[in-house]
Amino acid sequence: MYTIERKAEIISLLEKNNKVDVNALAEMFGASKETIRRDLRELEADGFVKRTHGGAVFTESSKGVQEYPLLVRGVQRYEEKNIICKQAAQYICDGDTIFIDNSSTTSNLLKYIDKSLRITIVTNSIQLLIESASLKNNNLLMICLGGIFRSTNFSMYGSISQANAKSFYPDKAFVSCKGINPNTMLTDSSVYEVDTKREMLNLSKEVYILADYTKFSEVGTVGLSDFASVNTIITDEKADINQLKYLERYNVKLDIAKK
Repeated sequence: MYTIERKAEIISLLEKNNKVDVNALAEMFGASKETIRRDLRELEADGFVKRTHGGAVFTESSKGVQEYPLLVRGVQRYEEKNIICKQAAQYICDGDTIFIDNSSTTSNLLKYIDKSLRITIVTNSIQLLIESASLKNNNLLMICLGGIFRSTNFSMYGSISQANAKSFYPDKAFVSCKGINPNTMLTDSSVYEVDTKREMLNLSKEVYILADYTKFSEVGTVGLSDFASVNTIITDEKADINQLKYLERYNVKLDIAKK
């Protein structure tokens, strides 16, 4: 199991139990105690956990927060997000101009884009720009919307970002959100980037929402969009399809990404 996968599982256990034990984790993952201690040290450095004698607990600042820092969210449900990104990449065609938001769910999308395709990517995500540099794919033209830098989210926001967004009419937008349900529809957790995200949803010809199974039981603090602007929701196999039949009323396609 990779480090990032272990961390994802550790965070899931913390969300359920509020504490974890080094010995139990080592046995569960078939890893050494020192490996587990290293994982917990790194999570503590991110400000997510507080190490205790023999384990770790949530930090007080992490309890009940609406939005964890991007690097922490990046390891939550890592496997599901990876599978969703791989599926989403199949919708990208040669010559497309696409918008990708700053969410942790979309952060792995670039590596699954066929390297032979010439794609223009508009984004407010600094993390995505860093990822593009590591891929060294000359067929990707990266455009940063600019604005005020938000360090916890590795993102750009504000009036500059919104104004620049209005210069583009993407073929497709790939975004995520905090929650999806028939009452509040699409909600998000950040008041900072939501205006830029709304702008790109409105301007894009097709909108794809990338959402792991947990999104359908959560509600964010700010409204993002209704279903009228959404073409397809891509989720994973853990999603309860029977509970999502309401999407048919809104002509939203549901695409289940499989391993």
